Parts: sequence; C-alpha cells; structure tokens
Amino acid sequence: MPHHRKTVVPALLGAALLLTACNGVGDAAQDTGENGTTIGIAMPTQSSERWINDGENMVAEFESRGFGTDLQYAEDVVEDQVAQIENMITRGADVLVVAAIDGEALGDALDMAASSDIPVVAYDRLIRGSEHVDYYATFDNFQVGVLQGQYIVDTLDLENEDGPFNIELFGGSPDDNNAYYFYDGAMSVLQPHIDDGTLVVRSGQTSMDQIATQRWSGAIAQDRMDNLLSANYSGEDVHAVLSPYDGISLGVIESLRAVGYGTEEKPLPVVTGQDAEAASVKSIIAGEQTQTVFKDTRALATQTVDMVEALLAGEEVPVNDTESYDNGVKVVPSYLLEPVSVDVDNYHEVLVGSGYYEESELE
Repeated sequence: MPHHRKTVVPALLGAALLLTACNGVGDAAQDTGENGTTIGIAMPTQSSERWINDGENMVAEFESRGFGTDLQYAEDVVEDQVAQIENMITRGADVLVVAAIDGEALGDALDMAASSDIPVVAYDRLIRGSEHVDYYATFDNFQVGVLQGQYIVDTLDLENEDGPFNIELFGGSPDDNNAYYFYDGAMSVLQPHIDDGTLVVRSGQTSMDQIATQRWSGAIAQDRMDNLLSANYSGEDVHAVLSPYDGISLGVIESLRAVGYGTEEKPLPVVTGQDAEAASVKSIIAGEQTQTVFKDTRALATQTVDMVEALLAGEEVPVNDTESYDNGVKVVPSYLLEPVSVDVDNYHEVLVGSGYYEESELE
C-alpha cells in the first residue's frame, strides 16, 4: 500500500537536524534525540498499570535507538489528550504515537498533524473517523476475545456437559474500538452454546450496548454485577463471567464475594480477564480470578519503534494485516501481535519465565 508521506519524511528529518544544529527553536530542541528527531507519545492514563508500562517501554526503546521522546498522559480526559497532541505538533514532533482515550475524538488534532506532515501511528487502540492514521500497532484483538470465550467453554467442559450453566457478560468501554473486537471474538465462541441452551444469560443482557463498561471501570462493573446478582440470582448460582479486562474482573469478584461466593459450598465462577496486571495475577494465584490474557507490551513497544524507524527512514513499514481495521474512512495498515491465555497452570512460565514479572512482584 503506497504511503503518501514517504517522500516528505527525509526532508523533514533534514529540517529537524538543521534545527538541532542551530540549538533549536523554543521548545523544539528539548526532547530531540541524537538522530535529531522527537517522537510524541500520547497515552491515555496512569491509573492502569499497563499504560505506564507501555509508555516506559516505548521511551526506553526509542531512546536506545537515538530518538528523543515527549511522553504525555491525559488521565482519561479527552480534551487534555487533544491539547497534549496539539502541543506535540506545535513543538515539532516528527511522528505521533497515540493510544486514544476516545477513538472518535481526535479528528481535528490529526488534521493539524497532517497539515504539518507529521505521520500518526495508532497504538493499541484504533483511531476512528480520520484519514490521517498512517499505521496501527496492536494485538490481535479478536483473538483476545476468542481466548476468553474458549477458556470458559473448556473450563465448563461445554463440549461434554449439558448444563445449563449461568453466565453473565461484561464488555469494555464503548468509546474504545477494541472493546467490540474483544466482544465479537468471545461471542464467536460463546454464542453457539447460548443458542443451544448450554449457557444461559439470566439477565438477558447480551448486546454491547447493554454490557459495556464506561472507561473500563472496575467500580462501574462492581455496581452492575451487584444489580445483576440481586435481580437474577436469588436462588441460582453464576457459573461464569466473561470479563474483557482485569480491572473489571476484580470489580466483579468483589461483588461476588460480598454475596458469599468464594467458599467451598459456593465457589467463585470462572472469571476471565486481560492484561495480566499484577493484582489480577495475584488473584489467579489465590484461586479467585481464573484467567487473563497476556499481551506483552514490551513486544508491542518494540514493534511500534520498528514501524516508526522504518517510516522515518522512508523504508517499507512492517505490517501483517491490511484488511481488518477499517476506521470508517480507510483501512489502516496494521501489525498484530499474538495474545496468550494465562491461568494458574502457566502464569509462572509465561510471566516470570519471560522476565515480565519478578517472582517477588507476584507474592
């Protein structure tokens, strides 16, 4: 797929080098790397451990290759993220790497980037509704949902058991494009078992607009689970909860424990998750949360830096998917990394063995 800015970029690089040689102008030189370039990195929030790791991993990887970085967190305030991106553009960033808070809200900022010939790489979350998204680096988000759904099917042994088993479904934040991929992946596995009556959603809430969790909030998930339990489970047990993210999983577990789950007589249901956050891995080790999906953010950071480096050098940018991610205006060339299902049986090998966590961090 041709890239319309390739010819512009080397000239840009030259201009940035020229700036550096003249000691810079205003803020432009503050974060300039050895190679004369600055990468603006816009992250959503520091309230989630994974975004802190993403930011730190990218800064370390970019700087080890001679790039300067300008890393900003917007603490889930959309207007702040827009302002941060606009400031990065004004300060002369050469490329923007953006993990959007609201994938629909960045059109004007991206127009501004395009008018300054600054390429944009969407990071982990697709930016929608703009033609000025050049590349996308993420995990195979549909596969994340498949792993969650399949874990429920395997753990309840739905291929052999007649059930019925009671399940409740939780979705991610409705303003995050990934939430729909996670949901679609999970439902591709679960829907046949719902259709044949092996799985029963007692609340009847199965569509994304019924099950979405604003800003991936554990507290909102906990409140919803409280309501689901009191309305639908006075004489019945929940056997499984599809949760798309660890923070939601822990909120759901709090709600379940409050009504007596977590004993030998009333065991906790199967509860899935995502991101392998330390609190959830500890919960898995303790026998509460059942599963999480590990996305190695070190690998995503490295892949993103590879893409940016190729982009700035005018070389072919590595992608492995040019069909899946239509942002409403264009199909964004993407690189998808493989997620890994983690539970009590393999967490040590996958998370400690790979050096993602030290043993002591999980005690």
